[in-house]
Amino acid sequence: MMCKTKIGTLICGAIVAMSAGLSASVMANQADNAEKPNILFVLADDLGYNDVGFNGSTDIKTPNLDTLAKDGVTFDAAYVAHPFCGPSRAAIMTGRYPHKIGAQFNLPEDNSNVGVSADEPFIAQTMKNAGYFTGAMGKWHLGEAPEFHPNKHGFDEFYGFLGGGHNYFPAEFEKAYADRVAQGLTNINMYLTPLEHNGKEVRETEYITDGLSREAVSFVDKAAAKKQPFFLYLAYNAPHVPLQAKEDDLAVFSNIKDKKRRTYAAMVYAVDRGVGRIVEQLKKNGQFDNTLIVFMSDNGGKMGQGSNNFPLKEGKGSVQEGGFRVPMLFHWPEHLKAGSRFPHPVLALDLYPTFAEIGGATLPAGKKLDGKDIWTGLQAGNAPHKDEFIYVLRHRDGFSDAAARRNQYKAVKNHNQKWKLFNIADDISENKDVSAAHPAILRDMVSSMESWSWNNAQPKWFHNSSEGARWRLKAMPRFDETFEVGDGSKR
Repeated sequence: MMCKTKIGTLICGAIVAMSAGLSASVMANQADNAEKPNILFVLADDLGYNDVGFNGSTDIKTPNLDTLAKDGVTFDAAYVAHPFCGPSRAAIMTGRYPHKIGAQFNLPEDNSNVGVSADEPFIAQTMKNAGYFTGAMGKWHLGEAPEFHPNKHGFDEFYGFLGGGHNYFPAEFEKAYADRVAQGLTNINMYLTPLEHNGKEVRETEYITDGLSREAVSFVDKAAAKKQPFFLYLAYNAPHVPLQAKEDDLAVFSNIKDKKRRTYAAMVYAVDRGVGRIVEQLKKNGQFDNTLIVFMSDNGGKMGQGSNNFPLKEGKGSVQEGGFRVPMLFHWPEHLKAGSRFPHPVLALDLYPTFAEIGGATLPAGKKLDGKDIWTGLQAGNAPHKDEFIYVLRHRDGFSDAAARRNQYKAVKNHNQKWKLFNIADDISENKDVSAAHPAILRDMVSSMESWSWNNAQPKWFHNSSEGARWRLKAMPRFDETFEVGDGSKR
């Protein structure tokens, strides 16, 4: 740089100093980013509690997940915030019970203009603000209109579909979609629409589970090239219906005679294969040791569609354990004791504050969270929610199913029956009602859940118009009936 005049010398010096400062700042940011861990969060869809090897499955093979589990921590009592896909995902992304933000129902089925607002900051935006390269792959189910798109919620990259599910074989859904377009239809079922990358339609050529795995591998490669920590939300739609699997994967489970179970097993196997592909790439890139891997399901397995929630009662949609208690693992051997099993309850709501803490992120000003950072408790083996309540609430046609857990006790009102009380620590299958022996405990737990419910928001949408009409006609949520203990007392 030439600095011939006095003024020029001063300007030049200022530029050099500023340049040096910027360089130092860039170098500091790069050094800071280099120390931050990557976070890979893999979410399966409608996966049963007993449908992975690390949780006891004997007929479904999940070798890659089992290896991560053997070298990591698995959880006895991981709970999602709702037993359905959409509300559960809203809770994970926002850190709020879906009932607090009006997201307690699945979104309308096709081409809706409603969704979870960016006014409720998503975990992706928080991580992006902390210097992370952020990606979402797979199922979104949090809003299809442009203002609810993943790219508007802090995700740098999105590859997948916006609705609540999708068919798996491109050759089949492309033809079905083209046939409907040829008829002049515009409101086409989202299970048939093309996938997209950052808002632009793409032509997928692989079985969707494999395609999502491929894109996840591409994403971690991009992060490695950027020398930037990544936060990747990989939301497989498997093994959610429709039950569709590759012939090669079906052949692996030829010993399973039940067709639904065999197809379901093959779909889970494809998810496991995808996780293995990503792990292999992380190792090739030198990213593996500095990556926290979290795997779980969005809710329990759907009964009658090949899943197995044993030893839990019921499944998807239920407030019994099978509806919202899910398989989960954490893998980060340098920071977690390998091969350990965490017996204490943890919540999907805890992921937001825990990821933020691990990534050195600052929570948005005024951000409310219904979970907590569990990292210290997890490392120490302590119960992060000792003496605290865990709630689940599912609205039905004219009544609500509700449950509250605190320590070993769980109060349950299911299928419009009276409240029951279970010692869930000793009776995981919820077979023995102990309410007669502990009436005061039951009343206290029901009363506490009633208090929790008072600031629940009215639903901002319903799965379909008839569901919304029935909500209004039957004066829902009718909490006066929900929290009636059964002896005429609410307390």
